Amino acid sequence: MKQNVLIGILGPKLDAGKSADRWNNWRPSVALCQHEDLLFHRFELLVQPRFKGLARVVADDIRSVSPETEVRPQPVAMGDPWVLESVYSALHDFARQYPFDVEHENYFIHITTGTHVAQICLFLLTESRDLPGVLIQASPPKGKHGRRSAVAGSYVVVDLDLSKYDRIAQRFRQEMDDDISFLKSGIETRNPQFNRLIERIEQVAMRSEEPILLTGPTGAGKSRLARRIFELKKTRRQVEGDFVEVNCATLRGDAAMSALFGHRKGAFTGALQDRHGLLRAADRGMVFLDEVGELGLDEQAMLLRAIEEKRFLPMGSDKESESRFQLICGTNRDLQQHVDSGGFREDLLSRINLWTFRLPGLKDRREDIAPNLAYELDRFAERTGQRVTFNKEARDRFLAFATGSEGTWSANFRDLNGAVTRMATLAQSGRINELVVAEELERLRAAWHKAVPDTTAAILDEILGEKRAAQLDLFDRAQLAQVLAVCQGAKSLSDAGRALFNVSRTKKKSANDSDRLRKYLAKFGLSFADVRPT
Repeated sequence: MKQNVLIGILGPKLDAGKSADRWNNWRPSVALCQHEDLLFHRFELLVQPRFKGLARVVADDIRSVSPETEVRPQPVAMGDPWVLESVYSALHDFARQYPFDVEHENYFIHITTGTHVAQICLFLLTESRDLPGVLIQASPPKGKHGRRSAVAGSYVVVDLDLSKYDRIAQRFRQEMDDDISFLKSGIETRNPQFNRLIERIEQVAMRSEEPILLTGPTGAGKSRLARRIFELKKTRRQVEGDFVEVNCATLRGDAAMSALFGHRKGAFTGALQDRHGLLRAADRGMVFLDEVGELGLDEQAMLLRAIEEKRFLPMGSDKESESRFQLICGTNRDLQQHVDSGGFREDLLSRINLWTFRLPGLKDRREDIAPNLAYELDRFAERTGQRVTFNKEARDRFLAFATGSEGTWSANFRDLNGAVTRMATLAQSGRINELVVAEELERLRAAWHKAVPDTTAAILDEILGEKRAAQLDLFDRAQLAQVLAVCQGAKSLSDAGRALFNVSRTKKKSANDSDRLRKYLAKFGLSFADVRPT
């Protein structure tokens, strides 16, 4: 049988009483040891130094009602019992140095005595398992009693180990799932990596006020995600102010300083009146600095101070402004390379990249195109009041193109939104048919069509090696580089073959795209497996 150990703070008011009449009063530390159904073998009584005398009285009284209980006063210097930092530090130090033996002892953390601050600290230390036990709360008896046994009152034990409470655990999981769905705008995304990314962003956003850096290609959804993070924190009452979005690529010179930090009248030519600035407008709210890598070095220095000290100096002013904003930054740049080239401050990057999340482009999560297609149609209906749908053949054709190697989606969700808007606008009677889809596919192909890039040498050197690549004619180099680029973006050999022979295959009775591509690669001593990205 494990022994029961009680840990509690001596209450200088509730536990007090030096006269014989004290036995007619309910005193929590003594009362807990009067219950016949709960025996404590040891009581670790946490005592502030100035209450040593009271501690001796309480210890003697506990021994008289429960001789089996060993009372061990533990001196704890908490300073001001209403200062959270002081109380928590003292109790945390006690928890860290105490020799807990969970295999042989059960620990009960008494939260009836002490200030409210002390009770909160005991709760937090128990929840974090620094105090590896359960909480126990004592309550006084109802009415007046004149016998010792009648003033014990009652008690309640609370175990904070949520793994033992399936309903509560399920509720927390459901809340987390709801938050994640909210961040994804309710879209049932299927890409495992993206789903794990959003789950981690939810955890960070709900538990931290530190800056978040969202990276990824243009159009990957950084701006929309930043706003959803704000809206989620707003519903959880973690922010009170507004959401302020700034495209840093549009800010230059005095206009940048003025827009971000404000100015006083007459600070520069054209400053006809005072301006608070966008950071001030986001006080107690959130700022999203999109394309933060485009800020000038002077603005970066001011921004660093505003992040760290929540203070900044408007242009032309000798009085600082204050703003307690939360910050999200977005960029499609490699900021570390930007630092190396002297265009971005290293100290600012260190401050904003505590939590960095890279959003993948649409071509990297093709399985999410179908649910996002439905989402874009819903958005079109909200904007225009017109509900538009695909017929089956048209939808299948669009998705085959969108998820295949031809779908480069260079502008990511902006491309998808534009495609849906055009098709929905041209749909007769609210139905998108194959003719509308065919027209849109040609438009997308034309927009995405590019000549063989100057990086031909890079892909050939990577796969063939510099020596073999240098032995090819310029014609073969250009053609092979394009073929290899398509293969690297395709899901399979047949998928790549269909993309490469999409015109000539229609003139054949029996198209064997895989075999044609396999034979072409073999001319250069390659197989499809050789050209797939590692």
